Amino acid sequence: MKFARMPDLVLALVVAVLLEAGALAAPGTAPLAHVAVLAGSLGLVAWRSAPLVALTMATVFMMVYLVSSHPGPAAAFPVLVTVFGTVRSGHRLAAAASAIAFLGCGLAVGLAEAAGQPVQPLVERTVLLVGWFLAAAVAASASRGWRAYLDEAEHRAAEAERTREEAALRRAGEERLRIARELHDSLTHSISIIKVQAGVAVHLARKRGEEVPEALLAIQEASREAMRELRATLEVLRDSADDPPATGLDRLDDLVGRARAAGLPTTVTIEGDRRPLPAEADRAAYRIVQEALTNIARHAGPASASVFLRYADDALLVQVDDDGRGSPGGAPVPGVGLRGMRERVTALGGDLRAEPRPDGGFTVQARLPLPALTAGTDRPMRSDEPPRASLSADPTPDGQPSSKEVAAGTPLGEAS
Repeated sequence: MKFARMPDLVLALVVAVLLEAGALAAPGTAPLAHVAVLAGSLGLVAWRSAPLVALTMATVFMMVYLVSSHPGPAAAFPVLVTVFGTVRSGHRLAAAASAIAFLGCGLAVGLAEAAGQPVQPLVERTVLLVGWFLAAAVAASASRGWRAYLDEAEHRAAEAERTREEAALRRAGEERLRIARELHDSLTHSISIIKVQAGVAVHLARKRGEEVPEALLAIQEASREAMRELRATLEVLRDSADDPPATGLDRLDDLVGRARAAGLPTTVTIEGDRRPLPAEADRAAYRIVQEALTNIARHAGPASASVFLRYADDALLVQVDDDGRGSPGGAPVPGVGLRGMRERVTALGGDLRAEPRPDGGFTVQARLPLPALTAGTDRPMRSDEPPRASLSADPTPDGQPSSKEVAAGTPLGEAS
């Protein structure tokens, strides 16, 4: 604000110096004239911020200057500037009244001086001043119109941008609805048939007194979970929500339980104090474990899996290992599943490693950045500390997970 008024202050000082120089050069200038020159000129500081105040000051003090010293046309300079500013701000009547008052005062003073002398020079001088005031008013009107045009152009540009955004959102919503319809018409029907047929097979086996195969129960549970997630995804697409329904590590026990039911021995080891995670990191960790277990079941052959989670102060470490001899996830050439894992982790600013283990099998390791723990909590681990517990794919002798392991289960839903 201070720098914005600097040009106005410079203008006021220049006009004051010019008028004061003329007043000093004129013989017999009254002290009141000097005061009027300074006051009327310094009023120009506010010609843009307070145009009516500046107009009043310039007009009144320049009229005092006219009456006391008869300076000639130079006294009109401050009034011209303030008339320009007042017209540009939309106060045309005030500017016209000020101009008429100043010109009338000058004409009256000139007529009093020219008593008994030709008045033609006075009339010409007054006409010239009238032209100056008209020029100032026209220039101010043009400036006001140009500023209005620029404001309207900016408004139209903003409106066009808003309209484009609305159109893009509308097209995105229509595309979401189309995808939802396609998913519903294709996947929902197929998964429903799998679920129904698995349920019928389980029912018939129990009705005949036969033992239900574990694989059949795993198919039934996986299809049920797939239907749940697909239904939730369709709701997201139809409701235009930004985030999918919460699926995170709170469902890890379901996920590991289904992996075991499908014939994949799985253990879970957790280090650090479990705490609520950001939704994106929670969902990414769950999907990484889900994808890794799915790939082990599909590609590793006879194997066991171990899931390791470490809650550090600045990151969540997720590691899934297997001791199979196959090539999970397309180890030499990453498949869609591994690419999806990497995209999830990279979007959160983390790191992902997916590579064969030196002693056989495959490992997937992800580091997901987390907000730092607040002061007063137990000393958190650093994400670069080595694990304090070894991963074991074997259950305890009674067949249950050890005290550092958490049994779990969610579908091996999405294969790569």
